[in-house]
Amino acid sequence: MASHDMKSAEKTYGGFISLLKWSVPIIAVITLIVIALIAE
Repeated sequence: MASHDMKSAEKTYGGFISLLKWSVPIIAVITLIVIALIAE
């Protein structure tokens, strides 16, 4: 039972890290665009 829970946790963690890899740069780009628009 414990190994099954561990596999599930690893899958969830992998998905979270994958999402994080894409979301952080996208949020950074959006932030830079907003700052550029405000600074004009």
